[in-house]
Amino acid sequence: MRTLPRDADRKRPVQVTTKHYADVLVVAVEGRVDYVNADEFRAALIPHLKNCRAGGDKAVLDMSRLEYISSAGLRVLMIAAKEAHAAQGKLVAAALQPVVREIFEISRFTLVVETHESLSGALREMSPAALAALHSG
Repeated sequence: MRTLPRDADRKRPVQVTTKHYADVLVVAVEGRVDYVNADEFRAALIPHLKNCRAGGDKAVLDMSRLEYISSAGLRVLMIAAKEAHAAQGKLVAAALQPVVREIFEISRFTLVVETHESLSGALREMSPAALAALHSG
């Protein structure tokens, strides 16, 4: 008989880091987001988006290092997108890994959060100044 690992054994850390490029906040998400750490992800993400509103920062979720996201993680993103939209802000996702892109497409989450192939592509559309800041290092 095989036993399932306890939740503590399955817990995978998710890391959220930020960097400003002109008027765009890039929020990099790394690791896995699932039901075990979705609350941790929400607690790490939402405070960074408080200035994602009309006249404030635009926000890009850099998902180039996100390995997996479950429905619990998508719920966190849906809440973040709704809050940004209600505040007339802009939140988009960029550089989705193939598995994450497939999850977005199957769940039709691309209708909830705009996606871009790359961080540069997202910045190009959102703010030429942010794109210039990215390339200047």
